[in-house]
Amino acid sequence: MGELVFVGLGLHDEKGLSLRGIEEIGGADTVFAEFYTSLMAGLSLEKLEGLAGKEISVVSRQTLEEEEGKTILERAEKGRVALLVPGDPLIATTHVDLRIRAERRGIKTRVVHGASIVSAVVGLSGLQNYKYGRSVTIPFSEETVTYETPYEVIMKNKEMGLHTLCFLDVKAEEGRCMTIQEGLQLLLTVEKRRRRGVVTPETLVVGVARAGSKEPVVKAGYLKEVEAHEFGPPPHTLVFPGSLHFMEAEALITLADAPQRIREMVR
Repeated sequence: MGELVFVGLGLHDEKGLSLRGIEEIGGADTVFAEFYTSLMAGLSLEKLEGLAGKEISVVSRQTLEEEEGKTILERAEKGRVALLVPGDPLIATTHVDLRIRAERRGIKTRVVHGASIVSAVVGLSGLQNYKYGRSVTIPFSEETVTYETPYEVIMKNKEMGLHTLCFLDVKAEEGRCMTIQEGLQLLLTVEKRRRRGVVTPETLVVGVARAGSKEPVVKAGYLKEVEAHEFGPPPHTLVFPGSLHFMEAEALITLADAPQRIREMVR
C-alpha cells in the first residue's frame, strides 16, 4: 500500500519547514511541491532542496485540479510521496479533494502541519481567535465584474459582532498577488453599489504583510489611513474587526498603531 503525506511549509521561506517535515521528506520516494495557493516571498527552491536533501518536482494548478492529481496519485500507489504545501496543508487550500481521492484508491494519507496565515494573523493583530466569523477570499475582478461575496461576508459577520479574515487573491501563474490597497478598492466599488455602510473610509481595518517573516508589517486604522500606508511587497492579508473586547482594542493600539479612539468601539 502506498502513502501520500501532506507537508506544511509554513509562511515565508524554507526555514518554516518543521523538523518532522524534513524527516518525512527524507523518507519519501518522490517529493512534489505546489506554490500556486499562496505566495512564499522568501522561499528558494534550491535552498529547500538542499534542506530536504531531495529533488523536488513543482506541480501546477492544472496538475492538481484539472488533472485531479493523477501524477501524484499514481506515484503514491507505488511508494511514499510527500506533497509540500504553503502554510498548513488543507487549511484554506483546495487539497482536501486530493486526500479524499487518495484514500478511496487505498492510499494511506497523513498530514504534517505547518504555520498557517490563519493563526499568524490572530497572533500579530491581537484580535481574539474565538471572535472570528466566516473567512473569505477577495478575488480579482474579471473585466467589469466585481464579486460581492466578500462584502456580504463582512456585513453578516459585523451584524454578529465578529471579525472577518480576508485572504487576498493569488494568481501565481500570472505573477499577480493582490495587495491590501487593491482589496480595499474592490470592496469600496461594491459599497458604491450597495450603500450599506459596511466598507467606508471610516471603517476600522487591519492590514498584515509578510506574516512569518522576520519583519512583518501590521497596521490597524480607519480604511483611508490603511489604504495610504506603505506595506511593502505581498503577501498581504486584511481583517475587518467586529465589536472589540477592551484587550483587543489595546492590542491594536499597541501592536498595530491603531488610533486611540478605537477604544470607543469596545463592547
